[in-house]
Amino acid sequence: MTIVKINAITVPADSGGELARRFAARAGAVDDQDGFEGFELLRPDDERTTWLVITRWRDEEAFQAWVGSPAFAHGHRSAAERAGEPVPPPVGVHSEVWSYVPAGGSGPARP
Repeated sequence: MTIVKINAITVPADSGGELARRFAARAGAVDDQDGFEGFELLRPDDERTTWLVITRWRDEEAFQAWVGSPAFAHGHRSAAERAGEPVPPPVGVHSEVWSYVPAGGSGPARP
């Protein structure tokens, strides 16, 4: 059964662009993980400062396997850090991961 993991990341109002840039720099890093079904980065278009990172997984086991993998650790290091440069400060001031399962909807069929 598909599960949805949402990482709600609160960033200062002037730091959203940097968050988007950092995600763009690692685009596709999770695409080849077993059980991975999709990814979206959602930017608020109002006064809110919480961005949503939405991923879909075949099941909880596939998600946990990715979290425990070297690919997860590598993908969550900054490009500067991977290049041996100083680690930039975090963009987010708070984050939490939410877990959901689809309970209804419409649109194109999902695998």
